[in-house]
Formats: sequence, structure tokens, C-alpha cells
Amino acid sequence: MDTLKKFELMEKIVRELEDLQHSQQAIIQKIGKIEVDNIELSDGRLEKDLPDMHQRVADNLDTIVGILEYFADKTQNFGNKNNVDALKEQQVIDEALGN
Repeated sequence: MDTLKKFELMEKIVRELEDLQHSQQAIIQKIGKIEVDNIELSDGRLEKDLPDMHQRVADNLDTIVGILEYFADKTQNFGNKNNVDALKEQQVIDEALGN
């Protein structure tokens, strides 16, 4: 795999991790809303299970955030080390010239 394609794939993974982070945050918010609604309802099963669900999703979110920070830094360092901006510029020039 050439350097530019590798960098683009790394950027794609960063975007997917960001999307995963947002999805987990949305799930936490939804669980929280159900917990609040259940204050009035007082359903025993919801009272028992929702806090555990909330904690597991929060733990997953923490893991995702850590992986995202690590991989975003790795991607940035790879881009800087391999002068990806110059490679992108050269690719545009090559495409314009039909190479």
C-alpha cells in the first residue's frame, strides 16, 4: 500500500472512531432519559438494569476515546513524517497532467 493510500485509510478509521464515539454518547443520553422517565414510573427491572447498562456504555466510551486519541495522533504523526500534504499536491498535479 502506498503512503498516501495508507494515510487516507488511517484518516477513514479516525472518522469511524469519531462516529463511534458520537454513537456511544447518544446511547448514554438515551439511557439517561429513560432513567429520568422511570423516576415517575418506578419500574423495578428498569431501576435494576439501566444503571449497569449506563456504566458499561460509559466504560466503552472511555475506551473508544482513548483509542481515538491514540490513533488520531498516530495518523497525524504519520502524515507529518511522510509529508502527506506534498504527496496530495503531487497527486493533484499528476491527475491534471493525465499521469
